[in-house]
Amino acid sequence: MPLFARLSRHLPATLLVLYSIFFIALGITPFRREVWYAENIPIVAIVLALTFLYWRGIRFSNTAYLLMSVLVFMHTIGGHYTFERVPFDLFQTFFGFERNMYDRVAHFSVGLYAFAFTEFLFRSRSVSNRSALFFFPLFAIAFVAMGYEIIEWLFVVASDPAAGTAFLGSQGDVWDAQKDMLSDTLGALFALGLFFFVRRPEFSKSSV
Repeated sequence: MPLFARLSRHLPATLLVLYSIFFIALGITPFRREVWYAENIPIVAIVLALTFLYWRGIRFSNTAYLLMSVLVFMHTIGGHYTFERVPFDLFQTFFGFERNMYDRVAHFSVGLYAFAFTEFLFRSRSVSNRSALFFFPLFAIAFVAMGYEIIEWLFVVASDPAAGTAFLGSQGDVWDAQKDMLSDTLGALFALGLFFFVRRPEFSKSSV
């Protein structure tokens, strides 16, 4: 079997191994341990859920796994440094941002999960038309985005001020929560556009 084919076949396992290495390495001496816990708990839950689904035979395309891995790796890095302290100078310089935009990009990657969600709905024929196939994942991502902002708020209220500020990562922006939710939604729109583009031949054979 050619190398590329072998890599493609074992991509989910490869990503899991890489994540495990990242998780262990970046779990050593993080900037703030309580922030590390708060940032990594939801990501570990996502990885365990995807692993369980794979084991149960619910498997996504390699494109979906690659898109979902972006958030996993970015969040793991953000948990080590805290999001506002992640070295992101090249991105900042290229686009001329004064604020560290690492957290905005990470929020955008949340929306990329809309690809896998749409893929599952399409394969399982869980929706009856393309409008539902588009809007249901979009609204789901928007709901997750809202929910995470509530979790951030509750963590800030419950934790000490320094850890709460580090976890929130607002960097003094009073509209940070709204901009984060917008980034999530834009990521979902990108993922949906990508899904409908790469899967367009399949739609001609489907009633959805």
